[in-house]
Amino acid sequence: MTTPVGAAGCGALKLRIVHETRYTYTRKVRFGPHRLILRPREGHDLRVEKMDVQVTPAATLTWTRDVFGNSIGTLDFEAPGKELRIVSNVLVTRTPPYSHRTHDTAPTPWPPVYDPLEIAVVSAYQQPCYPTDIMAVTSWVRDHSPKHREDVESVVRGLNHAIHDQIRYVRREEKGVLTPAQTIRKGVGSCRDFATLLLDAARSLGIAARFASGYLECSAAEAGYASTHAWAEIYLPGHGWRGYDPTLGTETTSAHVVTGQSNHPRGVMPVTGFYYGPASAFRAMSVAVKLTSEPLDPPPPLPLAAVPAKKAKPRKKTIKASKPA
Repeated sequence: MTTPVGAAGCGALKLRIVHETRYTYTRKVRFGPHRLILRPREGHDLRVEKMDVQVTPAATLTWTRDVFGNSIGTLDFEAPGKELRIVSNVLVTRTPPYSHRTHDTAPTPWPPVYDPLEIAVVSAYQQPCYPTDIMAVTSWVRDHSPKHREDVESVVRGLNHAIHDQIRYVRREEKGVLTPAQTIRKGVGSCRDFATLLLDAARSLGIAARFASGYLECSAAEAGYASTHAWAEIYLPGHGWRGYDPTLGTETTSAHVVTGQSNHPRGVMPVTGFYYGPASAFRAMSVAVKLTSEPLDPPPPLPLAAVPAKKAKPRKKTIKASKPA
């Protein structure tokens, strides 16, 4: 289990994120296009200062935005290789948490009622990711949410705490996510499995929710042996998106750095792609994430105050008397 850095979940305001993904093969293979979701999402709370992506073997990197507003990098490779190595090095600056408006502190009444202008978009975030798991999810929610519901936040907090308290966290290296029913049945899961369960649990109650992927500033990330992190975000009418991290059992803080958001977990996998060759050619995959706090840039020096020039005193002219002829 990881622990966020700092009492408020945020260490230094400037953060360097180095994310290395490495694939090895038993023979040289040709690589198809690879899709990257590694660039942190910018906004009023975070700004990307600079980003560098190093790739071996050489590839051309182009950037686009998907329907969810995520920055998508696409790698097109020029040569085959026995190893594929992708290293993202990004420096971000975070702003201190903004204070909420007075009405934002009031709980959202149950059930949630969304603005008619937003329904077309909101409805995409209310559909279950795994429709065949509906019965298992509904039964689990029935056992872990209050029968008398007063506000949306308390219901989501209860589900978030239940997942954290009753599902054992394990770090899984396997691709993909467990379905909600699998996580419930196994009683164990990774951060992305926890987030997927919270996602469909909230949606089973008509609450709009989305999957978020990114990084967590924590002790493991500082040591350089962390992986990417995942959590869920809930859309509250009049309040906007709020993050909930069932792995930690808390709401998200500025220690959470988002790289991608989607209505489905598969939409924001950090690195996806394929290679041409037999399945037996694949040897191993490894991921390492290191987050390092960096000092803020010193403020520019204040301009020197203008000092008025002293007025020169007029020099007295001495007139010499001429000698008489």
